[in-house]
Amino acid sequence: MTKDKYDFNDLLEVMKRLRCENGCPWDKKQTHESLRIYLIEETYEVLEALDAGDTDKFCNELGDLLLQIVFHAQIADENGKFDINDVTSEICSKLISRHPHIFGDASADTADQVVENWEAIKKKEKKLDSQTGVLKDVPNNLPALMRSYKVQQKAAQVGFDWDNTDDVFRKIDEEVEELREVYKSQDIERISDELGDAIFAIVNLSRFLKIQPELALTGTTEKFIRRFEYIEQQSMKAGRKLEDMSLAEMDELWNEAKVELPRK
Repeated sequence: MTKDKYDFNDLLEVMKRLRCENGCPWDKKQTHESLRIYLIEETYEVLEALDAGDTDKFCNELGDLLLQIVFHAQIADENGKFDINDVTSEICSKLISRHPHIFGDASADTADQVVENWEAIKKKEKKLDSQTGVLKDVPNNLPALMRSYKVQQKAAQVGFDWDNTDDVFRKIDEEVEELREVYKSQDIERISDELGDAIFAIVNLSRFLKIQPELALTGTTEKFIRRFEYIEQQSMKAGRKLEDMSLAEMDELWNEAKVELPRK
C-alpha cells in the first residue's frame, strides 16, 4: 500500500495489519503494560525535538507519539473495550463541554477565566465534592516537580496561597534553615522530610514566577553538562586527566566555562 501521502485512516489500517493473525510477531505480542515505557519515551522525544526547534524532527516524533495512541486503541478494540472512534469522541465531547464560551452561552474574556471555567467543569464532571479530592486527582505518577506544581496550583484555587513572592522567599529561607538544623542530627528520615519541604517551597516560587520547575531543572542539567564538557576538553588539551586535577583547578575552568559558553 505504498503511497506518496498517508492519512489517519491509513495509519489505522497499518496498525490493524501489524496486529492481525499474519502480522508482525513483535507488534502482535504487545500489551497495554508492555507499551507503557514507549509512551513515556516518545513523549519526551517529542519535547526534545520541540526544544531543539527542529521542525522535521518534531513532526516525525509527533507521529511516533500518535502511533502509541493508535496502538493502545487497537489493543483495546481487540479486547472489546473501546476503539479509536471512542477515543476521538471522548476528547471532542470533553472539549465541547469545557468550552461553553465557544459552544454554549457562557462567557470567558481572558485565558484565566477559561482556566477557571475548565477547572469548575472538570470538578463537576468527576464528581469531586471537595478540594482535597481535586488535589488527590492529580496523577501520582507524574514527575514529582510537575505533580507538586499542579497540587499547589489547585490548592491556590480556593485561596490557600501566599500573598506575594516575598512571602515565598521567606518560606524558602525558613525551610532551608530547618534542613540545615536537622542535617546535624544525621537522622535520614527527618533530613529527607526537610529536604522535600525545601524543594516544595522552591516549586512554590517557580509557580509564582510562572516557570515550570521541571523545565527549569532540565535546562540547568543541560547547562551543567555543557560546562563539565568544557572542563574536560580543556584538561585534555593540557594533557591532563580530570582525576589528576584539584577541585580548585576544575573550579577555575568552570568559571571560564560560565564566561565562554552561552547559557543555552
